[in-house]
Amino acid sequence: MTDSARDPGLASREERAAHLKERIYVAFAALAVVLGLQRHHAEAGEAMLTLAVTILGLLLAVFTADVVAHIVVHERMMSPREFRVALRTSFGAVGSLAAPFVFLGLAALGVWSTDAALLASSIALVGALVVIGWAAVRRLRLNWWQRLVALGAEALLGIVVVSLQLLAHG
Repeated sequence: MTDSARDPGLASREERAAHLKERIYVAFAALAVVLGLQRHHAEAGEAMLTLAVTILGLLLAVFTADVVAHIVVHERMMSPREFRVALRTSFGAVGSLAAPFVFLGLAALGVWSTDAALLASSIALVGALVVIGWAAVRRLRLNWWQRLVALGAEALLGIVVVSLQLLAHG
């Protein structure tokens, strides 16, 4: 008997954890792309295409990895429900990328510069990471200071990732 079969709440917790994990992956990947585009002074259309293709490739890779890992672990194909959960988990993270596409769309229309759109996108993606982190810890049975430590650790790791990206593209 699987852990999920013994504890019906476990599957939903595992699904929520997987969904949060994918949102974090996508936000960090998008942030890396946006920071790279800032350094290379891309035009708005080029930036939108680069971001879209990169994120689509990431999501397809994550989905493929989930399917293959499931087959290896369970020695069977996914059930229709498991397939839907994997799709929702992998591709559900796209919603957290609306702001960068809106900002770059405004730049493409000439409302503001591409540099301003990329800067606003970076800020929005860091904000998304904070919201994702808060969503991850808000329902946990932790003291306020433990939540603060968890969010602080995420913020610190975020700063390290951004610093590494800036160093790589500097």
